[in-house]
Order: sequence, then C-alpha cells, then structure tokens
Amino acid sequence: MRFLAFLVTAAILSPSVIAQQAVVRTVTSAEYAAGPSSTLIDVREPAEWIATGVPAGAKTISLSNPDFVAAVEVELGSDKTRPVAVICRAGNRSVRAADALAAAGFTNVTNVADGMLGRDDVGPGWLGSNLATQAYPIQ
Repeated sequence: MRFLAFLVTAAILSPSVIAQQAVVRTVTSAEYAAGPSSTLIDVREPAEWIATGVPAGAKTISLSNPDFVAAVEVELGSDKTRPVAVICRAGNRSVRAADALAAAGFTNVTNVADGMLGRDDVGPGWLGSNLATQAYPIQ
C-alpha cells in the first residue's frame, strides 16, 4: 500500500517527467523511411557527414552545437508540435538529442535508434538498409 501511495505521489509531483517519456518514439531507419514524413535532423559532426553523407532530405545540426535546441526550433519554424526525428552514427547521441528536445517541450520526437551505421541489437542502420543519402555539404 505504501508503495502504491508513493507511485501516486510521484506521478502527481512529476507530471513533466512522465510527459517527456511519452513524447519520444523509437524506430529503426527502415521504419522511419516507411512512415509518415517529418523533419529529420542528423546530429553527428561535420567530419561524419562528409564521410558517409547524410540521409536524403535531412538537416544537419550537430548535437555539440551549444544552441542545438534553438537551432532545431528555428528549423521547425518555432512549432514544437511539428514531427521531428533525430539520427546519429549508432543511436547514442540521438537518444540525448531526443531527450533534450522533449525536455524543451517538443511534443512529437522520434529517435532513429540504429543510426547511420547500425547496431546489432537494433537494426542495420540507414546505410545498411540502403536508404538514400546526399553528399555534405548540402548544396
């Protein structure tokens, strides 16, 4: 009974934490490509963009940019309800990027969990799924 009371109290006192967890969706590259369109942000570094290219149609905003969240907001026209997805090399930085966006109030965030190069426990990645890329810098 005490545990149940604790859970209810935690839920009442921490609604923003519960809401943040609910807004981040996780998909593989192939699932993202087959799903409804959204703005895709590649959060890797310029050297990585040059080495592999970026997903076709993606915007490039590095997670290391101190103004990352503000730059994404500008890209989305200040509409935090617009669908946005993030991708990195193998899903680690994209988790942090998705969490940062959710914490900033973005309500429709997707993490492309297998990234560009893939992860054995998630999927083959953007390149391994033979999805379209474009050269960087984007012309």
